[in-house]
Amino acid sequence: MTERGCIRALLAALAVIAAASLAPARADEAEIRRVVGAKLRGGSIESVRPAPIAGLYEVVVRGDSGVEIFYTDRGATMFFFGSIVDARSDRNLTQDRIRALAAVKWESLPFDWAFTVKHGNGRRRIAIFSDPNCPFCRRFEGDLARLGDVTIHIFLYPVIKPESVRQTKSVWCSRDRARAWMDLMFKSIQPGASADCDTPVEKIVALGRKIGANATPTWILPSGEMRSGAMPLEEVRALLDATAETEKRER
Repeated sequence: MTERGCIRALLAALAVIAAASLAPARADEAEIRRVVGAKLRGGSIESVRPAPIAGLYEVVVRGDSGVEIFYTDRGATMFFFGSIVDARSDRNLTQDRIRALAAVKWESLPFDWAFTVKHGNGRRRIAIFSDPNCPFCRRFEGDLARLGDVTIHIFLYPVIKPESVRQTKSVWCSRDRARAWMDLMFKSIQPGASADCDTPVEKIVALGRKIGANATPTWILPSGEMRSGAMPLEEVRALLDATAETEKRER
């Protein structure tokens, strides 16, 4: 056999070995999809792949309420719900993965459905889905005001109580939406405008459901990262600064 023939034979043998090694994983994935698919009540399986723990598989399901991750064995005989945390770094690997899967393209957000509140030079940017009756929204937006140098795009997201719908529509119908919102959130001054103008409120609620905004506040950074809740100010500052620096380098 020539040297070229030997190389071809070796490559063919390696291809067979590689295919054989992949076959069990593909078979496991097919079985997992079959079992999980039969149990789903809404939503669809987005992916199945090996988990960070040997012997387990990660299953990603996407439905009306966003992305959900759980884990199972190769035969899908047991389901495991919860987070996998790296003991060395204390990183929540499950949450990191959910954030990556739930990322929203900043450019895809319909900013004409939002109004803007600017503090300082506005060099940092953030979009917030906010409800006027959400105390965590009030706290979070108050922290951002104290932080300064931030541009906040507010998407009116009345999901807590029926009263929120009237309030948000009235804010949108106000001549100065940002002022009406700030007065409502921080001074408890009800907006005086009629709530019967054309508003995007229903469309924003539908958008929030679609992207998985299951809590208020839900906020999105220009990087696409989506988070919820009122995080400590220093953690928010670090995230905003990192995103702003990335944007500056990419200009």
